[in-house]
Amino acid sequence: MKVFVLGGSGFVGGHLVRRLCAAGHHVTVGTRYAPSARHLRVVPRVSIRQCNPYDLDSMTPILEGHQAVINLVGILNERGFGGKGFQRAHVELVEKLIISCEAARVGRLIQMSAINAGRGDSHYLRSRGAAERLVAEAGADGLLHTVIFRPSVIFGPDDSFLNRFAVLLKFSPLLPLARPRARLAPVYVGDVVEAIERVLSLEAESGRIYELAGAEVWSLKELVLWLRDQLGQKCVVVGLPDALGWLQALIFNLVPGKPFSTDNFKSLKLDSVCTDNGLIELGIEPWGVSQLAPTWLGSGGRQNRYQSFRRRARRIRRESD
Repeated sequence: MKVFVLGGSGFVGGHLVRRLCAAGHHVTVGTRYAPSARHLRVVPRVSIRQCNPYDLDSMTPILEGHQAVINLVGILNERGFGGKGFQRAHVELVEKLIISCEAARVGRLIQMSAINAGRGDSHYLRSRGAAERLVAEAGADGLLHTVIFRPSVIFGPDDSFLNRFAVLLKFSPLLPLARPRARLAPVYVGDVVEAIERVLSLEAESGRIYELAGAEVWSLKELVLWLRDQLGQKCVVVGLPDALGWLQALIFNLVPGKPFSTDNFKSLKLDSVCTDNGLIELGIEPWGVSQLAPTWLGSGGRQNRYQSFRRRARRIRRESD
């Protein structure tokens, strides 16, 4: 199958492109900046196309000849305030993409969304829900075969979730944590891309929505404390009451890159867990954070500490001989 992946140069996209190509698919990676996808040029059966997804005249010809389009585009924070950035990235883009797919006679559209899409009062979740409604309407019209994925927080060796906390834990003696009791079931990126590939191969029923969650449910504070211990750090993690957590988010709103924001705070008001895990339905046994993450957490990881103890023991034996 010839598959077009929009947003394929990112974290999930890199893993997905490799998985699809390994399964024999031919993949076109669509990106607004081609050099950002250069790491994928070495993958067999991959082509890189620089494109503007908001430009119908240029997108439609690019999509012609593809049997499926997978949209992975998403942002966790916008540059400004008020939701316009989320509206453009999540809703306007999907609206234009659907028009291009229909004009190019693409048969299938897979939309990456998020658990709790359309719920709560964060711009992120509201815009995700609005995009889902557009996809559902396109599927109901019979013009596109549509499937929506709603993953929890996605983790992997090169994620921006565990790795961001890892950096904070290494370089800060104190980590104030907003919404410490928020519950989440982080899902392994390998399981997510396996689910997408299976849906492509199995030709799942149009209109299906799959929620994806990992094998373990954590509170945010439990997860950060576990990560701290795996890294062998001594950082003190302090859960903040909501009033102080909101104040923290207000301050970080003004930090370049917005490592945390008031919109993130609002999203964390809803637990990122599910009751009907689509991975199980697709025949995939989900991994948990504690089962996989220790293998790549770096010099403070459990296995590396074990190797360090072994080297120390050998040195002591040599000195005593």
